[in-house]
Amino acid sequence: MPQIDDLPPLREVIRTHDLVAKKQLGQNFLLDLNLTARIARSAGDLAGCDVLEVGPGPGGLTRGLLAEGARRVLAVEKDARCLPALAEIAAACPGRLEVLLGDALEVDVLAHLTPPVRIVSNLPYNVGTELLVRWLTPPLWPPFWQSLTLMFQKEVAERIVAKPGSKAYGRLALLAQWRTEARIVLTLPPEAFVPAPKVHSAVVHLTRLEAPRFPADGAVLARITAMAFNQRRKMLRSSLKALNPAIEEHLRAAGIDPTQRAEEIGLEQFCSLARSIAASG
Repeated sequence: MPQIDDLPPLREVIRTHDLVAKKQLGQNFLLDLNLTARIARSAGDLAGCDVLEVGPGPGGLTRGLLAEGARRVLAVEKDARCLPALAEIAAACPGRLEVLLGDALEVDVLAHLTPPVRIVSNLPYNVGTELLVRWLTPPLWPPFWQSLTLMFQKEVAERIVAKPGSKAYGRLALLAQWRTEARIVLTLPPEAFVPAPKVHSAVVHLTRLEAPRFPADGAVLARITAMAFNQRRKMLRSSLKALNPAIEEHLRAAGIDPTQRAEEIGLEQFCSLARSIAASG
């Protein structure tokens, strides 16, 4: 029986199965198995865990996850052309790789996963942010996953870990940092991929907190931050005036100067503002 180390190089796999990356699917294949192994290791101890991988493509990261000891990998792939390459990996690791053909935005993965679960993916660029937001905003917290180890365009990764006062700081930073510990663990140049994108990429590791960092109603917080950052150049008393007729009072109650702008306000103050507004009905 073939072992995972006996599988052919990824460039050979791509040639054999004619896997030309499709721009419309946001595909950029990472072929260096040393790099995919580093990404897998950055996800932490995978032994005893199910791992969800979105967009495995020819399976470079999939191999790394299995080699690093993942109990099972559930790979969700939209491109049917990749199935034969992934089947070769499954044959080398009997019972440890399940592949679902479908759109990760639509597939119900929970029926296929057994806790503890980690999510590790080189996300397709065109759906990466939407998937992250979904994983960070489940109806109940804590979520089904323990950690997220995800590759994004470097600009998106920097938005996830940004601090107040920076240009990258916004809704994505607040959403991620409210409920997780987020850090960039690896950056990759364009030439690491086939085809090479026009931008650098970065891997972000997010570890869930068992409870949000500060108490707040998630829906109220989301509405506040959406309004505030959609008009980030405006003072908060202007950008949030449609939210509540007494918005200046609520801002002051949260320790926020009504003339400040969204990018100047930290997570704790936004949560305080959300509590004040929620309490007012």
